[in-house]
Amino acid sequence: MQTPLATPNAASTLLQYDVVIVGGGPAGATAADDLARRGRSVLLLDRAGRIKPCGGAVPPALIREFEVPDSQLVAKVTSARMVSPSEREVDMPIEDGYVGMVDREHFDEWLRERARANGAHRVNGTFDRIGRDADGTAVVYWRSRAADAPDGPGTSCSVRARAVIGADGAQSAVARDALPDVAPAPFVYAYHEIVTSPEPSPAGSRFDPARCDVWYQGRLSPDFYGWVFPHGATTSVGVGTAQRGFSLRHATTELRRSAGLSSSRTVRREGAPIPMRPMTRWDNGRDVVLAGDAAGVVAPASGEGIYYAMTGGRMAADAVEVFLETGRASALGAARRRFMKAHGRVFWVLGIMQRFWYSSDRRRERFVSICRDPDVQKLTWESYMNKKLTRRKPMAQVRIFFKDLAHLLGLVRA
Repeated sequence: MQTPLATPNAASTLLQYDVVIVGGGPAGATAADDLARRGRSVLLLDRAGRIKPCGGAVPPALIREFEVPDSQLVAKVTSARMVSPSEREVDMPIEDGYVGMVDREHFDEWLRERARANGAHRVNGTFDRIGRDADGTAVVYWRSRAADAPDGPGTSCSVRARAVIGADGAQSAVARDALPDVAPAPFVYAYHEIVTSPEPSPAGSRFDPARCDVWYQGRLSPDFYGWVFPHGATTSVGVGTAQRGFSLRHATTELRRSAGLSSSRTVRREGAPIPMRPMTRWDNGRDVVLAGDAAGVVAPASGEGIYYAMTGGRMAADAVEVFLETGRASALGAARRRFMKAHGRVFWVLGIMQRFWYSSDRRRERFVSICRDPDVQKLTWESYMNKKLTRRKPMAQVRIFFKDLAHLLGLVRA
C-alpha cells in the first residue's frame, strides 16, 4: 500500500499529515513503519547521506521483534574478546546464540524503504522548526534537498502535523525547539573508521571475523572503550569518550595499530555524539514526542543503541496512535513510562558500572578479570541476547555478587 500525499486541511492551504517524523534512523524509520501500517498518513523527513558512527551490533531479540531478515546481517559474531590495560585478553564465547552485525549505511536505508513500501512518504531535507497554524496545529518547517545535493541551499517547505516524532539524534533540533526547558542527555563523543577486513589469518591472530574485540585501556579512552567489530568485508574500528580535547582520531589510529589493522584501507570516517542517559521527559505535553538518540536511549557502559532506538520508536508510535485516537496529549507520556519500566533497571545498572569500572586503568584491569568468570559470561550473554536482566540461576548471581565484592575490595588479584 502507498499512502497518497495528505490533502490540504480546510482551515489551511498546507497539506496535513497525521504524523511528521523527523529523522530516519532506526527509531524514526520504525515509528514510520508502524504508523503507516496502521493506515496513518506519515511524512518521514531525513537528511540524505547521513550515516551514524556505530559498531552495528544487534541482538537476536531485535531480529525477532522487528522482523529483520538475515539478509540484513553482514556477519554473526559468536564471541567477544576483552583487552585490559595490561594487554590481558579474556575471551567470552556465546553459547547457543550470536550477536548480529549490520552496516548502518545499508540497514538504516532498508528500514526507511520498508516504511515507504508500507505507506510512509519520504522526503530528504533538514528540519528547521515547529510553528503553529491559526488553529494551533503544529506546522513543521524544513529545507528540502535533493539526495544528490545534501549540502545545497534547498527549498523551504512546510506541512501541518497532528503529531510530531523527533528522532533526529543526540543533539536533536526537535527537542531544542519543542522541549527547551528539558536538559539534554549527557553524551560521549564517538568516532570510528570503516576499514577493509584483512584476509583470513592463522589461529592466534589479533583479528577474528567472528569475534568482537573491546579494548578497555585509558590510552584509547579515558572513560569509555575502543572497539573492533567485524562486518564481513569491512570492520568498524572506533573509540568514544566524554572528555573534551581527547583525540579520538589519534586513539583510533593507535587502536588500528594494536589490532593489526594499520594497513587496511579506510572506507569512510564518521563521528557523532552518543547520549548516555534517557532524558527526563520525552514529550511537550501537546503533540510532540521524542524517540531514539533524541530521547537519550543508548545504554551506558556498552553504548548499545540500535535495539533501544527501535524499541523507543515503536513505543513512540504506540503513544502517538493513542493520542490520535483520543486527542489526549497525556497519552504521549506513555512512551517514556513504558520504556523505563522495561529497560530502566538495565540502564541504571550499566550507568553505575560505567562510572565505577571505567574510571581508571586499575579498575579496568579488574573489570576485565571479572569477565573471565563463566557465570558472568553466561548471564551477560543471556541478558544481552534477550534484552532483559535474566532471572535464571539465582545461585550463579549470588556467586557473581560475592566475586564482584572481592574485586571491589581488592581481595583477589586482577
